[in-house]
Amino acid sequence: MRTDQILTRLERVFARLDREPERPAHLQTPQMSRHRVVLLGSTFAFYLAIVVAVLTTSWLVRLDWQIMFFRPYEQWPQLHAFLDYLVVLGQRGPTAVMVAAWLGWRSWRQHTLRPLITLGVALLLLNVTVGAVKLGLGRLGPHYATEIGSAELFAGGDIFPSGHTANAVVTWGILAYLASTVVTRRVLSVVSAVVSLSVGATTVYLGTHWVSDVLLGWSAGLLILLALPWFEPLIARAEAYVFELRELLRRRAETGRMPAPVASALTPLLSAGGKWQLQRAVRAAGEQVAEPARAPEPAHSAASHAHTPAPRPAALAPARPHVIRSERTPVTPAGSRRPAHTERAAARGPAAARPATGG
Repeated sequence: MRTDQILTRLERVFARLDREPERPAHLQTPQMSRHRVVLLGSTFAFYLAIVVAVLTTSWLVRLDWQIMFFRPYEQWPQLHAFLDYLVVLGQRGPTAVMVAAWLGWRSWRQHTLRPLITLGVALLLLNVTVGAVKLGLGRLGPHYATEIGSAELFAGGDIFPSGHTANAVVTWGILAYLASTVVTRRVLSVVSAVVSLSVGATTVYLGTHWVSDVLLGWSAGLLILLALPWFEPLIARAEAYVFELRELLRRRAETGRMPAPVASALTPLLSAGGKWQLQRAVRAAGEQVAEPARAPEPAHSAASHAHTPAPRPAALAPARPHVIRSERTPVTPAGSRRPAHTERAAARGPAAARPATGG
């Protein structure tokens, strides 16, 4: 009779996933090549040029005002509903959740934390760099502008550079950065570029950002992606530390013993004197445990205690050779419990005399 088990569709999917390799053998960490350094330098120069152009109220600021007066959302109102949803692809919260879910799946399948740690490092760099420039320059947006032709700097705003645009570049570009094949990296690079360009143009259409904000946002996001290879050693150390901590916690949960870092932390404390004291305390504790319990001695009278010599200190007692029980000489009590009777001892004679005590 045939006993083959019929698998459900879900079981077949998991069986197919179990046959996939845990870690791609061809996965390589991006390096800081000469081509990447040239792109990084060019992008940084473009970044500085935009900042200087806005600070000096150059032609770029005049272009910002011309597009603001053009009001694209009034020229093409039929696109407004669609672009309201498209701009969500640049918001930090929703995009970070979507990308983190995908990278978390990859981390679980490949048994590596590098995708999630790389995303965390990139978002941290994005928040620090973009947030610092936003708060430092304090530029107001088109809807809050007060003086025509002005750059609206140092007025308490926070729109320069565009956070939506920079976040779109970093969040979707990290997928291309972590791609495992060359073809996948190229395809994802095109997709992330289209998404980031669309998000930047949408913010200009909606009137929430100047054109110069979007240009600086693209540059800020690209700078972070190009500089990520410099942080690869830090990412590798963080991944190794997390895995080591997990193994220590698992080993402690299984054995209940002290983890290795705690034991190694005690090593510098055991100096020459500290180690000798620790060994002495351990030896004394072992002797106390190994020593058998003695039976309580019977209560003697005051007379017997008077005849019993005081025991000498253990440090002054001479060493005795070890003998077995059959070779030991019989030992009688050191004193008699009854008083001596001279008349009875004289009547019995010398044959009935007891052997000398304390022999």
